Amino acid sequence: MALNQQTTPQANVSSNSTVPDEKFHPVLLGIYIVVFISGLICFSLAVHVLKSSSTSITSIAVFNLIFTHFLFLLTIPFRIYYYSTHEWNMGTIWCKVVSSMIHVHMYMSFIFYVIILISRLLTFYHTAQNIPSFQKLHALLVSAGVWIAVLVTVPCVLTFSYGKKAEDGNKTTNQCFTFAEDIESTTAKVLNYIVSTFIIVATVVLTILQANILRVLYKRDREKCMVQQDFSAQLKSLCFALIMVASFIPYHIFRLYYIEHLKLENINEVFLSLTTFNCLDTLTFLGRRTCFEWPFCKG
Repeated sequence: MALNQQTTPQANVSSNSTVPDEKFHPVLLGIYIVVFISGLICFSLAVHVLKSSSTSITSIAVFNLIFTHFLFLLTIPFRIYYYSTHEWNMGTIWCKVVSSMIHVHMYMSFIFYVIILISRLLTFYHTAQNIPSFQKLHALLVSAGVWIAVLVTVPCVLTFSYGKKAEDGNKTTNQCFTFAEDIESTTAKVLNYIVSTFIIVATVVLTILQANILRVLYKRDREKCMVQQDFSAQLKSLCFALIMVASFIPYHIFRLYYIEHLKLENINEVFLSLTTFNCLDTLTFLGRRTCFEWPFCKG
């Protein structure tokens, strides 16, 4: 009896520690199933349409964006497995890889969104004839540079930083995606504040600039604007900006609060999962008169 009385509190502690995590699993499971199925459909459509795209800086950025979505989609089945079984038995290293991919996907998507929007802004405000040569020469170099940086940085972070405290603390191996301890240090918090603030500000500024372009075009062409190729292209760019607003801003606004309240890790996971709906951005290119013609293919 004494032994039972001593072990019961310990069992309760273990049980209570998993309840807050598992009660969010059905929500996360539903989100990732929807993203996985719809993401694969959108990826298939994108591959079909991408065959006719040109080698402009925008089209190459979109190609990289789609490839980024594809890499993340490959890791979603592991998340679906975990949230449906409530346990992880594939090792800490693979857990760290799968967990990090959602962050890689988010930040890579943000980078390519910014490239797409800035290239559209430059196309509108600057009509210099040296822009096409710049696009063909530098788009591939920028693309290669980004991926090289990712291939060098991500393995280093996974090896020396990400999830290190969980390993050192001998956290149970049947749980995954619980690395809140990694941002407890002052340096990590400051870095997260800077990154989240930058993404929020950049997204808002680019959206305002893109909306202003549409205002100018509409003011110039009025009722004829909908038949203008330039207006159609800029409208789709605005859709990209709005996808950034819907996918990234809610998460990063919450993260600014979460950084000082790490006990909300499970809610943070829900907000983080919502950023993955940007995998559906391919739908931006499907619509009247543009089902098989992307606006960026024109340059």
